[in-house]
Amino acid sequence: MQTTPTKPLNIQEETSTILESLRDYWYEFLNQIPGIILGLIIIILGYIIAKKISQVTFKGISKRSEDPLMSRFLSNTVKVLIILFATMWAMKAAGLESITNFIITGLGASALIFGFAFKDIGENFLAGIILAFNRPFNVNDTVKIGELFGKIKSLEFRYTKMKTFDGRDVYIPNSDVLKNPVINYTEDGYFRWDFTVGIAYEDDIDGAKQVIMDVVNSHPDVVHDGSHENYVAENELATSTVNLKVYFWVETYEFRREATLVRGEIIKQVKSALDKNGYSMPSDIMEIKLYGSQQDIPITLTNPNKNINN
Repeated sequence: MQTTPTKPLNIQEETSTILESLRDYWYEFLNQIPGIILGLIIIILGYIIAKKISQVTFKGISKRSEDPLMSRFLSNTVKVLIILFATMWAMKAAGLESITNFIITGLGASALIFGFAFKDIGENFLAGIILAFNRPFNVNDTVKIGELFGKIKSLEFRYTKMKTFDGRDVYIPNSDVLKNPVINYTEDGYFRWDFTVGIAYEDDIDGAKQVIMDVVNSHPDVVHDGSHENYVAENELATSTVNLKVYFWVETYEFRREATLVRGEIIKQVKSALDKNGYSMPSDIMEIKLYGSQQDIPITLTNPNKNINN
């Protein structure tokens, strides 16, 4: 069988070809250096301009609106968009527009995949936009979101920052803020507290109610005007007491002081006033029953002050 002779490999020619290719790439890189430098300058200038415009936007919105969350969110949005525009312009100036087109095309083709992969990020971002324009709280409002209770500190692209009253910094995903009920304790600045006090059945109910109202209305931090009425109502006929429920309004711009501490002060003052006016607040009555053949109560009453020798 006849074989076709192979052409011997010329190592020198192959090496020359590789060197020529490397030289061509090097010259092409040198030709692109001015564009790359221009691209870097555009990115740097874009970042500086974005930062300045973001500050101007924040100040301008702050003057027209008393909503710091909206001002901060919109200024950050403007900053991010300018930086993205500057980056794409820089890549075009550096001669890398083919890479930019490839990235955009790839993102478009794989939008479904990225949609599933970054579902939570996109969901929280869109929720942040909704909250920026239509939101149930402002900075330093006292709110309850789900089981979390504290003050709102900031609104970012992906989360809302809350400072709880026990000192924890909680970052709540914006989508959770939209999905959960939000209770705002300070939106209008007022909150109604209540507590229950029990008096004996033989006590004068109207007199006790008057004593309680005098205490409530005399407290400097209790609100009583035409829109906010404080009152006491009979709530329950309990085992050993007639329970009265006390309702009163406080300001809640500073929730911990105005709501929590004031309530404790009023409870203490109501107790002292009822004691001073001769009203008793008995504990629950215990009932003892005899079953079967028991004839006597197995309890002995003794007088601890009696001399045992007499």
